[in-house]
Amino acid sequence: MKIFLQSLLDLWKHLGLNQRVSLVLAAVAVGAGMVGVVIWSQRPDYQLLYARLGEKDAAAVISYLETQNIPHKVTAGGSAVQVPSNMVYKLRMDLASKGVPSGEGVGFEIFDKGQFGLSDFVQRTNYLRAVQGELARTIMQLQGVHGARVMIVQPENRLLLTDQGVKSTASVFVDVGGGRLELDQVNAIRHLVANAVQGLLPDQVAVIDNRGRTLSEELKQDPALGTASSQIRYREQVEDYFSKKVETMLATVIGAGNAVVRVSADIDTDATTTSSERWNPDSQVVRTQTKTEDSNNTTETRSGGGAAGVSANVPEKAQSTPETARPLSQSDQKRTNSTVTYEIDRTTTSVTRNPGSIKNLSASVIVAKRMVSVPGPIGADGKPGAPVMQAQDRTQQEKDQLRQVVMNALGVHPAPGESLDSVVTLQEQEFHPADAFTAPPPMPLESRVENWVEVASRWGAVAGAALVMLIFWRLLKRQKPEPVPIEVLSYSPEQARSLPNASNVTPELLNELIRQKPANIGVALREWVSAGAPAAPASKN
Repeated sequence: MKIFLQSLLDLWKHLGLNQRVSLVLAAVAVGAGMVGVVIWSQRPDYQLLYARLGEKDAAAVISYLETQNIPHKVTAGGSAVQVPSNMVYKLRMDLASKGVPSGEGVGFEIFDKGQFGLSDFVQRTNYLRAVQGELARTIMQLQGVHGARVMIVQPENRLLLTDQGVKSTASVFVDVGGGRLELDQVNAIRHLVANAVQGLLPDQVAVIDNRGRTLSEELKQDPALGTASSQIRYREQVEDYFSKKVETMLATVIGAGNAVVRVSADIDTDATTTSSERWNPDSQVVRTQTKTEDSNNTTETRSGGGAAGVSANVPEKAQSTPETARPLSQSDQKRTNSTVTYEIDRTTTSVTRNPGSIKNLSASVIVAKRMVSVPGPIGADGKPGAPVMQAQDRTQQEKDQLRQVVMNALGVHPAPGESLDSVVTLQEQEFHPADAFTAPPPMPLESRVENWVEVASRWGAVAGAALVMLIFWRLLKRQKPEPVPIEVLSYSPEQARSLPNASNVTPELLNELIRQKPANIGVALREWVSAGAPAAPASKN
């Protein structure tokens, strides 16, 4: 180690002024570069904590981070906050427990603090605000949604229900920027809001985007299929169901991706009601039975002394009235009435048919040709090459079998005198080979920028250090040693005549030169060595 240090010291002594300045500057640049690399490597790796924050939420998040003395960076014009990567998930949980960020709305944290003396109206209003805020926060978690607002209208609770037609409704505003939500996402928003509010149906939820488009209009259910959009949507659902049903079955038989099926459905969109009434005279049942009986009896007897009474006891009348004989009268009358009412068997049938029944189905099927292995072309040696796959047509019997399988899966059969092709059309074609790997969906711009920054932070320090070393090496390579003037030693004429040449350097002479001019001895030795002079023996002094 001492020899190495002494060599560096000797080299430094023999360098010129320009060389020393260049070496010092290069050493300072290398040292600064190394210090910069060390500082860069010790900096924390920042990752995104929250993005697209409102002003209030951003202020609340930054205030909490400053209170906890957590390093952070604010980007994207103040709407995004970045923190060290090892603290992202813990900070999210801590902030969520405090209700931050609130999503520019009030959630159920409004009930965290007890408030006494509030009226029932204020309590119901706060609950409605909390539900709206929680729903807006949940909707903002969907991909492609930058912001959301939810407005819910519920009928007032009354003791007497005067209007039965008032129902709960809701409106959802979503900010999608320049994109567009898929129908599945819109339907998910409708059902999310409807299931969170009592008495709210999905059809009563309107979803509107920032461009003024009503996204939920196409998803409203029409039980009567009264509109053209409802009819088309229902027909698409039926056709997609049967197409997937047949395709999945054929994929098992001839391989996945070797069949394309399209089904056309004829839908009955008319609502009909049929009533019928049948009488069966052969089946009679006694319904009522009435029986009436009348009887009348009259009897008279003959009297010889005249009429009985007062006049018969009077003497004058008794003597003047002759004695006559009176006949006997007798009457007997009897009547019977019977009434029977019969009920004839009657059957009344009422059938109501709602729209949506399938009147007819037809399918068009295209299958790929069967691939078989055939011997390869014959080579120069007369032997066939490696087997190759070649497309081969199916026989008519095999096509009829596949057509019959499709017909059975759809549940359709040709009418008498109707050909099979009118119900199911089956053709063979050569399919173009599909790509083995599909291109992945493009990453969002923010994710790509974050990945680029992360990669640049990892390799930027290494590239900077390599660049500094390259610059130092080129500067050092360009420097050329400057000749160092050697002061001529002063000798007397007698000493100069007795001075030996370079080939006869003695230890005594070398010691004398070192004592007189120690600064020039290094240059002299180097010149002697470069001139091919033999090395001088080491001096014991």
